[in-house]
Amino acid sequence: MKRLLVANRGEIAVRIIRAARDLGISTVAVHSTADEAAPHVRLADAAVEIGPPQASKSYLAVDAILAAARSSGADAVHPGYGFLAERATFAAAVADAGLCFVGPDADVIERMGDKVRARKVAAAAGVPTVPGTPSGVDDVAAAVTAAAEIGYPVMLKAAAGGGGRGIRVVDDEAGLRSAFPAASHEAASAFGDGRMYLERFVRCARHVEVQVLGDGSDVVHLYERECSLQRRRQKMVEEATAPGIDPGVREAMTAAAVRLAREVGYTSAGTAEFLVDDETHEFFFIEMNTRIQVEHPTTELVTGYDLVAEQLRIAAGEPLRLRQDEITARGCALEFRVVAEDPSRDFLPSPGNVDRVVLPAGPWVRVDTWLEPGGTVSPFYDSLLAKVVVWGEDRETAIRRSRRAIAEFAVEGVPTTAGLFAEILDEPWFGAGEFHTGTLEQWLADRKEGS
Repeated sequence: MKRLLVANRGEIAVRIIRAARDLGISTVAVHSTADEAAPHVRLADAAVEIGPPQASKSYLAVDAILAAARSSGADAVHPGYGFLAERATFAAAVADAGLCFVGPDADVIERMGDKVRARKVAAAAGVPTVPGTPSGVDDVAAAVTAAAEIGYPVMLKAAAGGGGRGIRVVDDEAGLRSAFPAASHEAASAFGDGRMYLERFVRCARHVEVQVLGDGSDVVHLYERECSLQRRRQKMVEEATAPGIDPGVREAMTAAAVRLAREVGYTSAGTAEFLVDDETHEFFFIEMNTRIQVEHPTTELVTGYDLVAEQLRIAAGEPLRLRQDEITARGCALEFRVVAEDPSRDFLPSPGNVDRVVLPAGPWVRVDTWLEPGGTVSPFYDSLLAKVVVWGEDRETAIRRSRRAIAEFAVEGVPTTAGLFAEILDEPWFGAGEFHTGTLEQWLADRKEGS
């Protein structure tokens, strides 16, 4: 691998370019007309414009991206996360063009990207799954029949995608009949597939994911991350490793993630996501993300490995360098996703010009960002501004250091969620690590009611 095209934008494009530079690989940025002056464009060794601001005409335009790779002499493509990262058709198109795709094979992306097929893979690997439908359902009648067998409450989920799209929780048949058409329509719009699958809804569940790396023949895990603090199925705060997880559950869950990845001959970085029942301590596989995750820096800080660099090495044909008995997790890392949304206005997206930026620094504070004074938060893309990632030798130290880092963070010109994290850090339930997937939504609702 000599020249890498980064098929993305924003902070993840900056992150990938830096990792490639560390390995002596030259880089090519692609950009829409709206991103002509973006930091990732300046950081790369070369840049190619691929279309107008609309993502459908630029960052999702496969032909334009492949043309950019050909014209720039790139021999590899890294998709980052979002956009085309988990589209099997894109991975196949990259390979068909004679380029190296930094990620798993198209067949693996397709198998693991379809939740129904992923459940079958999990079952074959002996990995527990949440009781649910064995295949996708495409009409209300079939959904009602399936829910009666599973038992309410049930969760409706898009069979062909993730990211919180199409998800509904229903408590009875009337709720299911009402929710199914809208959920199916949302899934069809997002993924081109309106099939839904149903699974038992675990009310007090933790969302825990296990990071894996594979080279097609060997797989290792790099422990787990806590991702339960979510709003509308979108993660806001992540942590490595997960607080309060029983050592036996951790050992069994990480082993299950490795078995799952081995079952498909997994290559590159990936994440197996699980629900952990807070009451019974059972864990269930829910899906696999076949890409680098937004929250990957937390794992990097507790293990000391550069996951993006490992992706590049594996894609270039090197065998997996990491050995399971050499991987340890030390301390605690917290990540705060600062987005351009206004918490006082029900998290209204707030595009605009950034006038002033102050980023936190100091020992064990990392900020992955594209932010700079004079930059523009575009209405066309995700509103993520920065990831503030903090490490401490223990959780208490990490929380104290996070308070300092968040207090230092400042952006003028657009409202952000940074101030909200300062409040969360002071909450007793957060300090104690006593929360589940519904905690943050309830806290926000109580906060709104009391304001």
